[in-house]
Amino acid sequence: MTDSALAFILCTPRSGSTLLQRMVGSHHAVYTHPEPHLLTPLYYLGYYATVDSAPYDHINAAEALREFTDELPRGEQDYLDALRAYANVLYDRVREPTGAEIFLDKTPAYGLIASFVARLFPDARFVVLTRHPMAIWHSQAHSFFGGDYRAALEQNPLVEPYVESLGRFLLEHPQGVHVRYEDLVRRPETEMRRLLAEWGLDFEEACVEYGRVEHIRKSYGDPMSVEKHQRPVDDSVDTWAQDLKGRPDALALAREVVDRLDPTHLEAWGYPIEDFWSALDTSESAPTPPFARFNRYWLKRQVLLGVRRNVGDNALGDTLRRLRYYCDVLLRD
Repeated sequence: MTDSALAFILCTPRSGSTLLQRMVGSHHAVYTHPEPHLLTPLYYLGYYATVDSAPYDHINAAEALREFTDELPRGEQDYLDALRAYANVLYDRVREPTGAEIFLDKTPAYGLIASFVARLFPDARFVVLTRHPMAIWHSQAHSFFGGDYRAALEQNPLVEPYVESLGRFLLEHPQGVHVRYEDLVRRPETEMRRLLAEWGLDFEEACVEYGRVEHIRKSYGDPMSVEKHQRPVDDSVDTWAQDLKGRPDALALAREVVDRLDPTHLEAWGYPIEDFWSALDTSESAPTPPFARFNRYWLKRQVLLGVRRNVGDNALGDTLRRLRYYCDVLLRD
């Protein structure tokens, strides 16, 4: 499989990536699958970064892998070739039976390893999806933390690490197609025509009317919001501003976070600091009410968040560890 048969959406969680995936995946030449998470583990094998909780001595493993790689004829390039071969087999074998020309991988976690993905597949197609960082934080806080911005920031910060990683990628890899969420939902046909033309594909109406096409529905991604409509809508573009304008404490915290961001990264994202807060001037104060999202997707994540909290120090954690031990014994070959 050649790089040109691969495409990636590089993005953050809560940025509208499932919407963009559905739109691009509605093209007859594109096959996609919800968030394979195929490349993230490869990044953390040890050569670039390590998984601290891995069930082996990750420090020794990382050092051993680097020493081994040093002995390869082409060093790191041979290591990348091996990772690429592994990923290509899986990408190609899921794409080939469909007859599609391109496999599209949309895994938001790749946004933190964007430069690695580009090194691994230098000739792949890339689209970088950005959304106003406050809209991302707003969506995260209200989807999973009951509207508590501080809890979202402390338990799973999205804004700072993703703005830095994707901002750096946009500055260093201008060949990728940059799409802002706000432009996508306001001018979907224009944006899709531009994206597809960059990829050498003709425009198809289904890429805007994505709801008319059957899509794979599995656990990853946010299928609930995107399935409310047949095509993109722009009714949530400035909801973040309405919410923060009515919540002074949350707005003060948001300003603290934005003050720590690199202005060059914000400009690369398409939200220069001089205009960053402009939506506050044109929005009414309207705190976002609790989301009515009692569904399988919402419930699964609420349960996981609740169970994970302090699970290492409570009775539930002890019970799960004992259960895992017995399962390991019973299922051992």
